[in-house]
Amino acid sequence: MADNNILKRGINLYKKGDYNASLAFFLSLPDDSELNSVELAYYIGLCYAKLERYDDALLYLEQVVTSGSELDRVLQCRYVLAVIYANSGRKKLAEFELNKLLESGYKPASVYSSLAYVAWKQDDVERSLEFYRKAIEIEPENATALNGMGYVLASENRDLAKALSFCKRALSKRPDSAACLDSLGWVYLKLGLMDDAYKYLSQAKEKLPENEEISEHLRIAQGS
Repeated sequence: MADNNILKRGINLYKKGDYNASLAFFLSLPDDSELNSVELAYYIGLCYAKLERYDDALLYLEQVVTSGSELDRVLQCRYVLAVIYANSGRKKLAEFELNKLLESGYKPASVYSSLAYVAWKQDDVERSLEFYRKAIEIEPENATALNGMGYVLASENRDLAKALSFCKRALSKRPDSAACLDSLGWVYLKLGLMDDAYKYLSQAKEKLPENEEISEHLRIAQGS
């Protein structure tokens, strides 16, 4: 395993959220047997994932998973792999990793939320809602699950009062989350409360100006 003292600077940069600098540091380390380690692959993979360079992240995270060492890190990397696969359209691979995590008992609320997201992207609404329900049963204040449940209900025009409650609870947990702001704005739009919809969707747009889904929601609100 790589000497933790050698990696300390890069780890500190990563913890501070300076992923570009952290990645540059790790990649600058000499390519020798001491540093060619699972730990180094772990941090490089996480940096690439944070920077949304997913193909690069996969190369390193898969090394950690297949190494079989340090179970906590293997499970964490499986979860990151599943999120990457889901976001890049590789739904079957995402489900495979998530089911492996469920078998291990790893953070089931987060895993069920991710399975719900994958099901939603596959247009399986009922399965998505069921997974979100399971996540909320396990962890009632899980912001991701609350937000996802509210968003799906709103998108399907189902029980908008409940959708509003879920999204408000999610935003109270993560007030700076663009996803939560967008979802709450989306619910208000579905309720026909356009001033409130525009308020929250505009805030979401400010945080993620390049996000196509948020931009589309805001266009709908502006055109109504």
